Amino acid sequence: MPLSVETLPEHAEMWNTLSGAELIQAIGDGRFPEVSDVARYIGQRIDTAEPGRVVISWTPGEHLCNPGGTVHGGFIATILDNAVCLASASTGEHFVPQLTLNLNIDYLRAVLAGGTYTVTGTCVHPGGTRLFSTAVITDADGRPVAQASGSTIPNRAFAR
Repeated sequence: MPLSVETLPEHAEMWNTLSGAELIQAIGDGRFPEVSDVARYIGQRIDTAEPGRVVISWTPGEHLCNPGGTVHGGFIATILDNAVCLASASTGEHFVPQLTLNLNIDYLRAVLAGGTYTVTGTCVHPGGTRLFSTAVITDADGRPVAQASGSTIPNRAFAR
């Protein structure tokens, strides 16, 4: 069932009144439920959200590894996509989940299970219909391991 006031009646006031950044921060603080199970599965935790910028802690588990023992590129793409979409959504008057139109990724270093990485998403162009954001994953030493840029649009199913 899609996320809506009807499916989360106890959170209706937050859904209807908080800005995009405020609702994302509420998710990170545990005051509002995750909008899907993907974040938990991949080991994502929202640390901070402000208009145009989100910071995520990411601790990928071994279940995300390829046969070579490193985190599969598809899961790296997933966390980058989440960061791009959340950065875009953080700019809204209300939280509206984003649909990815395109995502360009550069893989720079191996990502290892069990390490904690910082994923920072930044909205570069908060357009009315099309938004453009970037995301970078850094390791514990601050070195970039992957980066992405992507275009998103608000999911009109959640318009209010």
